[in-house]
Amino acid sequence: MSLPYFLTDDPAAGVLTGAEAKHAHVKRIQPGEHIMLIDGQGSAAEATVTRVDGQRVECDVVRQERFEQPTPRVTVVQAVPKGERAELAVDLAVQGGADAIVPWISHRTIARWPANKQAKQVAKWRTQALASAKQARRAWVPEVREPVTTNQLSDLLRDRRNEGHALVLHEDATESIREVEFGDEVWLIVGPEGGIGEDELELLQARPVKLGPEVLRTASAAFAGLCAIGALTARW
Repeated sequence: MSLPYFLTDDPAAGVLTGAEAKHAHVKRIQPGEHIMLIDGQGSAAEATVTRVDGQRVECDVVRQERFEQPTPRVTVVQAVPKGERAELAVDLAVQGGADAIVPWISHRTIARWPANKQAKQVAKWRTQALASAKQARRAWVPEVREPVTTNQLSDLLRDRRNEGHALVLHEDATESIREVEFGDEVWLIVGPEGGIGEDELELLQARPVKLGPEVLRTASAAFAGLCAIGALTARW
């Protein structure tokens, strides 16, 4: 059985405080149990718990380990889904191994994020990414970046698309993801439920690819794409 994961700035110190200590207390972690401490940046330490309360958890570190990021590095550009599907999209992308997630407010995105609510929505995505990374036993917690519009995304992709690193999942694509020769970096773009408009495809200039004959929901498409990339490259 894999060990439960907890986030801390310095895994080698063997101490949890704040929200992570409270989480361990709620999970009824007891002295003598083994847990894994991570910093979210690839450093981890297996530790034996010696003391637990709602404010602080102390441990004896048994061993330390360093996990390198897989290659290619995959950034998921996720069109913002409606309601609870947003958290599901983040959860599945993290389980699939996304290294970073960029919320995208596309032309056809229904769930708009007003400027005065963007910080709250991004915080929710980051909280979900952390929870999902711990559940998936990941030493790297994916970065959730600030949301972008289509024009801003086009600027972000300028260098990547010239090097063939920007892929957009599209139901009308004629090229399979199996035909892609992957480099060290991939930007995987997932559109909204209403699809990506032709004007946006032209603006983004990303490479349209398909995963298969089925049309996937926006919340699950990144997961399927990440699994395909994992199987087609050295990530897995």
